[in-house]
Amino acid sequence: MCLTICLRGIRNAWHFYYALPLVFKVVCRNIGVALLTP
Repeated sequence: MCLTICLRGIRNAWHFYYALPLVFKVVCRNIGVALLTP
């Protein structure tokens, strides 16, 4: 039981770290557009 919970947590963390650069890229793009638009 604990093994499946641990594996699920590791898988969720892996998805989180995989999506983090994508979210960071989108946020940076939004900030760049906000800075470029007067």
